[in-house]
Amino acid sequence: MHLYQYLSSILGCVKTLLKEIIDIYMQKVSGLKEHCDRCLKTERWKGSVVLMVVDASFTSIGLNYFTAVVPKVEEFNKKFIENGRIRNLKELSSANINELREVWKNERSWIIAKNIASYLSTLSDDDKKALRTWAKNASLEKWREDPIGRIKGVGLITFQYLRMMGGIDTVMPDKIVKRVINEILVKAGLDPVNDDIKFIKRVEEIALECGYRPIELCWMTWLVQPEGKIMRMEKYSSILSKI
Repeated sequence: MHLYQYLSSILGCVKTLLKEIIDIYMQKVSGLKEHCDRCLKTERWKGSVVLMVVDASFTSIGLNYFTAVVPKVEEFNKKFIENGRIRNLKELSSANINELREVWKNERSWIIAKNIASYLSTLSDDDKKALRTWAKNASLEKWREDPIGRIKGVGLITFQYLRMMGGIDTVMPDKIVKRVINEILVKAGLDPVNDDIKFIKRVEEIALECGYRPIELCWMTWLVQPEGKIMRMEKYSSILSKI
């Protein structure tokens, strides 16, 4: 019994330390909740699921999100969405790839976007409903067997990103998220987690234990990164309100 109490006490101390460390990180990104709310309500990019799919497809090739992806999604919005050339996922799925490449040269990104749009548009004529229906039913463990997970070029990171925008409170296991969260675990005297699926589940557990949502921990890791002399949260504050 004494051993059990001792171990429980040790575990309690570790959890307290973990929460204290995470709190310090989270205090640096105080405006995060609103952005995460918007993501989980499928309201990023003013609720345009077409732009969310394009965003995820551009992000999949690993360029800087704020300096490379966001400006190009905005350019696509001006050239194709605002003038009514592409009004929904169905129209994105049948869009001419050479015309799309006038905005973003990478053909692979457009093939991914068109394939995602093609599948989602079979679920509902309402784009938002289609994305949310897919996300609700998509299984993390069986992601490779999922119709979107099977699309060439869609890895687990893109799969998770789409699930988040479809309303699922989870995490993307990209290199920055893993580096920052594992750094926090090590500071708290805990083991880092390298396996992607185990990592996602571990972060979901940690978030709930520490009083945060998994999505908040995920976005925090990106926004606490310094660029030049200032943190991304400050540097891109005007962009965050749009996306």
